[in-house]
Amino acid sequence: MTRHFLRDDDLSPAEQRDVLELAARLKREPYAERPLAGPQSVSVIFDKTSTRTRFSFAAGISALGGAPIIVNPGEAQLGVKETIADTSRVLSRMVSMIVWRTYAHAGLEEMAANSTVPVINSLSDDFHPCQILADLQTIQERKGELAGLTATYIGDAANNMGHSYLLGFATAGMHIRIAGPDGYHPRADIVADAERIAASTGGSVAIFTDPAEAMAGADAVITDTWVSMGQEAEKAERIATFGAYRVTPELMQRAASDAIFLHCLPAYREFEVAPEVIDGPQSVVWDEAENRVHAQKALMAWLLAQA
Repeated sequence: MTRHFLRDDDLSPAEQRDVLELAARLKREPYAERPLAGPQSVSVIFDKTSTRTRFSFAAGISALGGAPIIVNPGEAQLGVKETIADTSRVLSRMVSMIVWRTYAHAGLEEMAANSTVPVINSLSDDFHPCQILADLQTIQERKGELAGLTATYIGDAANNMGHSYLLGFATAGMHIRIAGPDGYHPRADIVADAERIAASTGGSVAIFTDPAEAMAGADAVITDTWVSMGQEAEKAERIATFGAYRVTPELMQRAASDAIFLHCLPAYREFEVAPEVIDGPQSVVWDEAENRVHAQKALMAWLLAQA
């Protein structure tokens, strides 16, 4: 049965540990796994522009011995002149894997349902699971064992990052706190899924409106842009709504003294994070960005090995 990675809980806790262990090895030994040697091709489809996703997948596929086929926004007939299902059936005959950065998560589900090769969600409106693997690798490098650590995500808690942190960090056995203003909290069904996972891994889930309360003693502090792609018209409103959720040096002092700061980037200094934080000694955002390559290589190699 073909395995796909569309949301964070598509990996069991044990499988997530296996992927992270492989990611650490591939960071030490970049060419130790070559499952795409040939080279085999991987379709990397973008409905949204990208920097880290584009470069990390292209570099990772090449390092695994493969050839990335990059499809920029508007370059394919996907979902316009041809159904997602038909595109999936065609691509399955031509490539070894499909990576898609898109909008509606339902499109990824349709792609996977009709694909005989692994489909990877490289970002959708609901989840960003590849980013969470990179974040977990980064935290593990600095903190060791993930289980039992406390991570706090502050800001727009109703977005794809908030959802994926809930699922991915609960899977790792961590205590995940999500803090956002009223009206910007995660979907109830995703919170329930995360709570179910946490009950089996020893982790926990907590939702806050008070950022200071959520920060108390945290081992890792995380934020994301307040104005994601497609939300530019809401910029002024969002800045006003999320002003109290800016990660400042003062707010960081409420976390553990050795807390680390993460941001999936791009970052907007003076909005969601102060320059003193993202450019300061607690920041690990550049390691986090690099780890997109290693985590995604591990994920791709692991998925291919399941066939």
